[in-house]
Amino acid sequence: ENEIKERLAPFRDVPVVFISVHDKQRIFKAIEVALQVYENRQRKIKTSKLNEVLLPEIERYSPPSHRGRFISIKFVQQIPLAYPAFAFYCNHPKHIKENYKNYLENRIREHFNFTGVPIAIFFREK
Repeated sequence: ENEIKERLAPFRDVPVVFISVHDKQRIFKAIEVALQVYENRQRKIKTSKLNEVLLPEIERYSPPSHRGRFISIKFVQQIPLAYPAFAFYCNHPKHIKENYKNYLENRIREHFNFTGVPIAIFFREK
């Protein structure tokens, strides 16, 4: 399983299920996992819950400053799209780096179980 996940390196959060059609093993497990991923994709989180969980994480590891300008994230909300997308409202959205975006994505996955689902993160000016 680890070898397969290494080969799928950019997609580390994708569930891997080993099945055998010949021996008829774990066929329904693949369907169960697919349904779970579908449920994860449909998950909607209230803005209050997002802020309650993520703002302390942001305070613990705040975005790095850019040329002496401190970046302050005010709040976050889920955007109503067909896939999970989140908007972080801050004072300098253009200066947030990719590694901090990855940090936020990992925190969202850790707290809200979006296993197997791509997450879009946007930064908007408040």
